[in-house]
Amino acid sequence: MDEFYRDHHREFQDRYNTRRLADAQTRLIYHDTVTEEDRAFIESRDMFFLSTVDEQGWPTVSYKGGDVGFVKVVDPRTVAFPIYNGNGQWLSVGNAAATRKVGMLFIDFENPHRLRLHGTASVSDSDELLSAYHEAELIVRVHIENLFINCSRYVHRMKKVEHSKFVPNPKCRTPLPDWKKIPEVRDLLPEKDRRRLEEEEAEEGRA
Repeated sequence: MDEFYRDHHREFQDRYNTRRLADAQTRLIYHDTVTEEDRAFIESRDMFFLSTVDEQGWPTVSYKGGDVGFVKVVDPRTVAFPIYNGNGQWLSVGNAAATRKVGMLFIDFENPHRLRLHGTASVSDSDELLSAYHEAELIVRVHIENLFINCSRYVHRMKKVEHSKFVPNPKCRTPLPDWKKIPEVRDLLPEKDRRRLEEEEAEEGRA
């Protein structure tokens, strides 16, 4: 898998005498299809970090959270996840649609473990998986180029305290975040959010 590394990678590998170690890792741990171990880990996660890059080369990293299993392994070369309502900037999705190159980092903080995945993304508002996610606006599918288990020695051990109440759930109405209620923001919101605010304020007035 020599083509994975570029001259700027090799410069540091040679400076610190890790070229052979790096080559061994691509041979031993890098792969392009999801194993059963990979599937179990990915689908046990309720969050991951998504990295994307725009057409000028500027990167951004976004936290994505949901219910356990919200990232689905569709087939051995494809994973998919939903895009829920956000802040309206569409940075990660816009980048993924434009340049299509993405990275995904899955971490278990309670039992330190992590997996890195790189691939080519597609974004759709008509994907058949939309019906599987309550209130999802888009589905991102990622064709896997490579993935590998990554050393977890620097992962701080932490415990989840509470599941976010903002993750859409068909059993209850998803609350609006407080920032959408700020006077300077509310008039800038999409119509559906403005209507929702008006409905909630009317309900409070009747209470």
